[in-house]
Amino acid sequence: MTADASTAAPVEVGRANLHDVRIRWQDGHDSVYPARELRLACPCAACIDEVTGAVRIIATSVPQNVVPLKIDLVGRYAISIQWSDGHSTGIYAFDYLRKRCPCCSHSV
Repeated sequence: MTADASTAAPVEVGRANLHDVRIRWQDGHDSVYPARELRLACPCAACIDEVTGAVRIIATSVPQNVVPLKIDLVGRYAISIQWSDGHSTGIYAFDYLRKRCPCCSHSV
């Protein structure tokens, strides 16, 4: 299956538990993203070099117990997350998230 516009559309976005972010997709699939892994995958310019694509974030700078404090929709294409480490500039597009679903029960 490919992450096209219909499969990359969430019907529910929120916390799975204290640490993890859960997205239920339009096709019925549930994705649970471990908080720290999602924080380290932040696609913002402070975390990823805009020109080279090189990772700029230093993994040891992100606490092991980082949690999402607030999750907001960004239009109809993404979410933004306010993290407990103070970071809040990342915009996680739904297609980006779907392609990075940690479960192995599907291929994108």
